[in-house]
Amino acid sequence: MEENSGGAAGKKRFTAKKAVIVLAVLFVLGVGGGFGVSQASDNPAFCTLCHNMQKYYDSFTFSQTEEKTGASYDLLAKRHADSEDQLVCHDCHEASILTQVAEGVKFITGSYLDPLERRDFGNQFCLDCHDFEEVKAITRERFAEVSAPPFNVANPHDSHNGELDCSVCHRMHQKETLLCAQCHELNWTKEVLRDAVWIPKPLYE
Repeated sequence: MEENSGGAAGKKRFTAKKAVIVLAVLFVLGVGGGFGVSQASDNPAFCTLCHNMQKYYDSFTFSQTEEKTGASYDLLAKRHADSEDQLVCHDCHEASILTQVAEGVKFITGSYLDPLERRDFGNQFCLDCHDFEEVKAITRERFAEVSAPPFNVANPHDSHNGELDCSVCHRMHQKETLLCAQCHELNWTKEVLRDAVWIPKPLYE
């Protein structure tokens, strides 16, 4: 009888209390591991663990070379990296741990896009850091002397097309496109297009 009762007791060893403890330990390990991954991912190089992210990391880290002329230029991502604030990927791509885990699963299972779909963050995303009136003043002053009459006050940030999304011209990980050059050939557009980072905006994309 004692042996049987001992056997019965053995079957009951995994109690509800122990189950709660095990779940709590797993939770702590999961959160700790997730926190560790989150901390590691603050380093931009961490993104290259997924090979489809390599080109985005390169555009953030290295100067690019123009294929035809060999001219060197920096994409907007690198200019942000080299700025006074020395921004990193997560300063713009604020992803939760769950989002990062989901992205990891997509990469492992191969259910990701390559290249990734271009995201449009909206103007407010840029204006959280940039004062638009200051930006307008800078380009107004810069281009005033090189604008041909009657466009001597032509300002790409004060367009006759009305308020435009920043992403119409600006790209972070690709060359930027100059909307004005689609219709106008002014002295200041010629000056801008001398920089290999800029290309005329195609009529249709």
